[in-house]
Amino acid sequence: MIIDEHRQWLINFYKQREWYQYSPFIRLNFLIEEVGELAQTVRAIELGRDHPGETSQTQTQLHEHLKEELADVLDQVLILSDKYQLDVDELIVQSETKLKKRFHED
Repeated sequence: MIIDEHRQWLINFYKQREWYQYSPFIRLNFLIEEVGELAQTVRAIELGRDHPGETSQTQTQLHEHLKEELADVLDQVLILSDKYQLDVDELIVQSETKLKKRFHED
């Protein structure tokens, strides 16, 4: 699965730069930071961004920025899941199982 391949590449990348050693608590703060950046991007797409000093972006630029920020959030989740030795495939199954049970889906 491509997500597992990416997670392993990401772990190696972080270890090479000595970013991996940060505790899950610190890693969670990085995740929160990335979610904040994602929120800013979604706000710019949905409501516009009226802030002095910021240049306006085209819809194409905003869409690319959205992909970048979503990827950053995903990367932090993948590193955090590895810190707790959680299998990503199991997390996906967990999500589907919970939602199907909650909303009585088969």
